[in-house]
Amino acid sequence: MTYTAHFMHQALEQAAQALFLSSPNPRVGCVIVDDSGQILGQGFTQQAGGPHAEVMALRDAAAKSRDVRGATAYVTLEPCSHHGRTGPCCNALIAAGIGKVVGALTDPNPQVAGRGFDRLRAAGVEVEVGPGAAQSRELNLGFFSRMIRSTPWVRMKAASSLDGVTALHNGNSQWITSAQARLDGHAWRARACTILTGIGTVLADNPRLNVRDIPTPRQPRIAVVDSKLDIPLDAHILKAASPCFIYTCSANQAKIEQLHGLGATVIHMPNAAGKVDLAAMMRDLAQRGTNELHVEAGFKLNGSLIREGLVDEFLFYQAPKLLGTGAMGIVNFGPLNELSEGLQLEFHDVTRLGPDLRIVARVQGRDKF
Repeated sequence: MTYTAHFMHQALEQAAQALFLSSPNPRVGCVIVDDSGQILGQGFTQQAGGPHAEVMALRDAAAKSRDVRGATAYVTLEPCSHHGRTGPCCNALIAAGIGKVVGALTDPNPQVAGRGFDRLRAAGVEVEVGPGAAQSRELNLGFFSRMIRSTPWVRMKAASSLDGVTALHNGNSQWITSAQARLDGHAWRARACTILTGIGTVLADNPRLNVRDIPTPRQPRIAVVDSKLDIPLDAHILKAASPCFIYTCSANQAKIEQLHGLGATVIHMPNAAGKVDLAAMMRDLAQRGTNELHVEAGFKLNGSLIREGLVDEFLFYQAPKLLGTGAMGIVNFGPLNELSEGLQLEFHDVTRLGPDLRIVARVQGRDKF
């Protein structure tokens, strides 16, 4: 591993510590190194409104009384150049006397988009771009999706038997997969900005859809597709500390006011068929700061999302058992007449968790944006 690759790897390890923390901001890490290879300071982006990675690394160096003048800052994403909830990070690096910045990627945010690197160069700071680009983009795939496509990165989760059964004919589904798989599922919830479900799941299971047994500084928001506004007023998700968005076609003003009184946001978003406009919902969720959307729904909503081409990635947990016919499956779409009409996926990761398998599969080409 080269000198540059080594310290960019260190910066990427810092960025990974923001996995559950920084959304809707990207997960960014920064490591400041002197000519001898000593790490002077390091840090990662904090919660929205808090300091970014570069500022955290500069603060770390200052707390250790280390002089960063002339040092190199390895940053996993271009330092911001605009005033948002915090000041421009490129200005902080310039003011500190940093001599060189090695950045993994240009920030896709139109408010930055190369301006941070340009400002650094204009101030006499040497800039190198590219090391660690693939890893940084992967860590921030949802942020890139929101910035470039104006939609979240949509990940659909399901736990099933090897023959694709998610629940028995009587609805019994607890638990098909193991405790290890369920714990891992909560880690994937924790990294998401928003968890999406359908009214069928709410009525059948009354889920909480929160993160449990995984330390997390924040709970993801919750979104529900509920065309007729059938959600019970005592549903667990309406009692959650995190915001709840309900997408509907209903104009039941009395129910809407009741839901507003419980803290929910009701969004009227019908399509021509009188159903919730799912594509418009994705754009709306992106505008509300959703980078990664984690879907935990039933086969009907799952099928609708797939039919409309809105799913990017699947997170499947499979238990080594067969549960037979007459049971519920993962998705409901089709029937298809040709094998070529099937949704083509690519395995991204296959991992064993206790007795089960975790499969991460992506729709072919969906990450090429």
